[in-house]
Amino acid sequence: MLWTIISAIIVGLIIGALARLVMPGKQNIGVLMTIVLGVLGSLIGSWICYSLFGYNNENGGWQIIPFIVGVIVAVVLIAAYLAITGRKTHTTV
Repeated sequence: MLWTIISAIIVGLIIGALARLVMPGKQNIGVLMTIVLGVLGSLIGSWICYSLFGYNNENGGWQIIPFIVGVIVAVVLIAAYLAITGRKTHTTV
């Protein structure tokens, strides 16, 4: 159980970071929100692949298609988060 939570956080961080790298411009969101949106992107991406499209990894190994779909979903979630919260810019005087 603990390993599942730790691995979900690590995968969420990786997917969130890749999603932020793919997006143009600078995103002013924290590491915690990157992990949360990455985990949500991973879960929704896996659900899309397995439930909606019936993806089956018959050969075993690393499942690249759900990973890529998870990154794409995380990009959409980060864009939606930035649209809802607004881009925060700090100016120094």
